[in-house]
Amino acid sequence: MRVEGKVVVVTGGGSGIGRALCQRFAREGARRIVVADLNAANADAVAAEVQGIARRCDVGSEADITQLVEETEATVGPIDLFCSNAGVLLNDPDPDDPASAPNRDWELSWCVHVMSHIYAARALGPRMAARGDGYFLNTISAAGLLTQLGSGPYSTTKHAAIGFAESLAIAYRDRGLRVSILCPQGVATPMVQDVMETPAVSDGVLTPEEVADCVVEGLEMERFLILPHRQVAEYMLRKASDYDRWLSGMSRLRAKPIARRPPERRAD
Repeated sequence: MRVEGKVVVVTGGGSGIGRALCQRFAREGARRIVVADLNAANADAVAAEVQGIARRCDVGSEADITQLVEETEATVGPIDLFCSNAGVLLNDPDPDDPASAPNRDWELSWCVHVMSHIYAARALGPRMAARGDGYFLNTISAAGLLTQLGSGPYSTTKHAAIGFAESLAIAYRDRGLRVSILCPQGVATPMVQDVMETPAVSDGVLTPEEVADCVVEGLEMERFLILPHRQVAEYMLRKASDYDRWLSGMSRLRAKPIARRPPERRAD
């Protein structure tokens, strides 16, 4: 897919990767960009930058996602590309216990990282299928392919998000829809401050703009897996070829100190 002339929706578009995606899509000549974010002021600011439309949206609410889709298609036109990008990182209160986060943290992570993708597919998938064309870009994380030390909710829900994206890609492939998942490691957003001493940033921290460049390339090639950090592909192979060795190595890495600070509610 080339973004030029397309109607694009970006959730979590008010900052970080989402903002960079909106800016890059504007340079690529997108016909209209809808910037959706829980923070209405941020959405307004980015929409002004890209001559787009701002929408306040809580991606954990099916009603909000449904309204976002319906209003966009009614007032702007058929959505060509839906970027489900919002995210949240909530650390384990006890770093030695991946089940220690309270239920509210698990529920929020599940809603933002899994159900938001399901809501978008439920609201938009049949419309795209009827048109025989459409694209979902789901921002997930290398944590979904590997793991996230220090956050059971983040790692678990990111794995689940990949499982759903695979199902979506398979089910709709012969009806003209394409799906890509964006799986970076460290990116210079507020979220990365929570993981500065973990393996997530050991291969370097990319700028959101560098990630957006990779997205445009990946969309043009219609690759399912978009990896701004190329090393992740090798790590996946190591994990698959010897799972026990990989777990042992991650256990050793876990023993290193982890810097912690209060998380942002939405940070991708």
